[in-house]
Amino acid sequence: MREVTGFTWVPDFAKGFVRDQRVRWALEEAGLPYTEQLINHEQKMAPDYLVRQPFAQVPVYRDEEVEMFESAAIVMHIAEGSEALMPGDVAGRARVMSWAFAAMNSVEPMVMNVSGTELFHAQEPWAPGYLASARKSLAARLARLSASLEGKHYLVAERFTAADLLMSSVLRELGRGDMFQRFPDLEAYCQRCTSRPAFQRALEAQLKVFAAHEPA
Repeated sequence: MREVTGFTWVPDFAKGFVRDQRVRWALEEAGLPYTEQLINHEQKMAPDYLVRQPFAQVPVYRDEEVEMFESAAIVMHIAEGSEALMPGDVAGRARVMSWAFAAMNSVEPMVMNVSGTELFHAQEPWAPGYLASARKSLAARLARLSASLEGKHYLVAERFTAADLLMSSVLRELGRGDMFQRFPDLEAYCQRCTSRPAFQRALEAQLKVFAAHEPA
């Protein structure tokens, strides 16, 4: 049986955004059942867990053949065996791989520069100047993404793939601020992806865990 590691509880700002949600979503899209292994924030520092996840994060994933960490790598592993997430032709698979790496390397760092600063450092004296520069860089990157999506519902051909799963998981962070106002097409794309029943099931599963372990 496939197993996904997740936290028992996180603060409100992280609920629904912890990255085991991406893996849950991929498994739901692929129609693959899984179990949870839940850990708290003390257990993530245990030596036996650090062997499995050297950076004390979630998720860790395992099935009958592999044990893995890093959410995007896990999603792509699941996608390799799922026609629901990956095209069958070589050219299509290559495009999905390219866009998956773009989500992680070209878009997510720019998004997190803004989102992370707003969440954790907004009151620092350096924050306004840094955020002005970070937002400008993010807007330029989003403009390129918007141009690539023009006239298309999804990144590769006309169907949802693992690339869209990862890209929309990144873009969800923009909903915390006002950047979507400048890119309504990207907001519509993100909503198109996250309105899928598989996403809703994955989100519900993660939130159910946090609700069950809410501190008294």
